Amino acid sequence: MPPMAFIESWSLASFLAPLHLLSYSALLGTELYQTFIVTKVCYQELPRSAFTTLQKRIFPLYFRGQSLLLLLTAATIPPYGPFTLQASKGNWIPFVIAGVTALLNLTVYGPRTRKIMIDRIHQETRDGTKSTGIDVELSDDMRAFNRSFSRNHAMSIHLNLISIGAMAWWGWKLASRLDIQSL
Repeated sequence: MPPMAFIESWSLASFLAPLHLLSYSALLGTELYQTFIVTKVCYQELPRSAFTTLQKRIFPLYFRGQSLLLLLTAATIPPYGPFTLQASKGNWIPFVIAGVTALLNLTVYGPRTRKIMIDRIHQETRDGTKSTGIDVELSDDMRAFNRSFSRNHAMSIHLNLISIGAMAWWGWKLASRLDIQSL
């Protein structure tokens, strides 16, 4: 193929499509793996203190990575990158949903949950009891921390699941556009 023919056959869409597929796959794979595999295995296999230490370090990284991969995925939508989102509501709605939920976890519920988790550990030290003791009388402060943690953690979990659902919706739309006859 002569060099000029190669340049003429190159298009933005042919450059963006593989990048989009890779970034989307990394995003959804990371979300599913972190949510359903890593967290469950660590919760079951690690002592509570080690699990807490791991979670307070891994989730800020996860939420940042999720947000960056979401931006990269939106920026590489073929054929025109982010301008493709303007073509129809069906294109941008899953990205808005995933973006809002990821941003809330990155800036509000993730940090808040992490702080309360650390505050509970300090309160356990002050009280001399565990925050989840079955036959232990919990202090008023510990009960307040537990309620606050439960609310914020549940919100973070639900936001994460909504983000996964939005990206699965985008994956369905993406897959429905494949031309299987030419594969």
